[in-house]
Amino acid sequence: MTSLRKNKFRIVTLVIPLLFFACHSDTDVTVVDFSKTITLKQPDYPLSETSSFRVAVGAMISPRETVVHYYQLLDYLARNLDKSIHLVQRKTYGEINKLIGTGQIDLAFICSGPYATGKDIYGFEALAVPQIRGKHFYRSYLIVQKDSPYNKLSDLKGRIFAFTDPDSNTGKLVPTYWLSQRGETPNNFFDKTIYTYSHDNSIMAVATALVDAATVHEQIWEYYNDRDPVYTSQTRIIKKSLSFGNPLMVASSQLPDPLKERMRHLLITMHRNGEGQKILSELMIDRFVPPEEEWYQPIMAMQEKCK
Repeated sequence: MTSLRKNKFRIVTLVIPLLFFACHSDTDVTVVDFSKTITLKQPDYPLSETSSFRVAVGAMISPRETVVHYYQLLDYLARNLDKSIHLVQRKTYGEINKLIGTGQIDLAFICSGPYATGKDIYGFEALAVPQIRGKHFYRSYLIVQKDSPYNKLSDLKGRIFAFTDPDSNTGKLVPTYWLSQRGETPNNFFDKTIYTYSHDNSIMAVATALVDAATVHEQIWEYYNDRDPVYTSQTRIIKKSLSFGNPLMVASSQLPDPLKERMRHLLITMHRNGEGQKILSELMIDRFVPPEEEWYQPIMAMQEKCK
């Protein structure tokens, strides 16, 4: 990426998208790992240096095609804060939450489910929320293959279902909550469940009939449907959830408050200048806005119902 300053940006862990299928016969849950992680040798620079901070981008926040634009957004922050950034990639939400909680990550883009359920446990602080297509919220889409006979949730009894991540709101909690309202659980309702570890992989799994159905993030389905509908065109939306606050950027509680305030200000004002607006446009983000805790309360309510 020529637009990034090499002295400002270092990648700690590289995730290479490879497709492979891992099955375990001794469990009801099959893990489909579409993103084999290769960990590179840890750099020899001190990660605690005050001139740098470590950032993670959740693997399921956006389609893979937008990752380069997240790099540009992070580089924008780095230059304006006069910091260097070490990008840390992890496959699951849980891994990122734990790293924030232990202070091994300073800043992260995380989904709303891990935020709502983890903020009190791991002590991270919400900085800003992206507004997309004029909305600060999104829904979960229940999708099936275009030509399948399924038209409602009850039609999926005894079928194969794809979750994204154990801690995902749209990709795990929402369908689990829907089933709980029917007195069911995923284990007794579906014949088999799998984890894909990204929403784009779940869309592909449904489109290619690897699974019968999945729940996916509205904004990711819409992104592909607008820009590259090769897989979304092979799916149908048969149910939509209520609305939840968008995925957001959070900071570790161990960061100094003045630094967190500078980050928050940079994010919320970046749509006001040409460079910032260009980066946001590539991410299909209108602007960043201050978060409201009430946007994430429905997630907590669903968690309580599913305990």
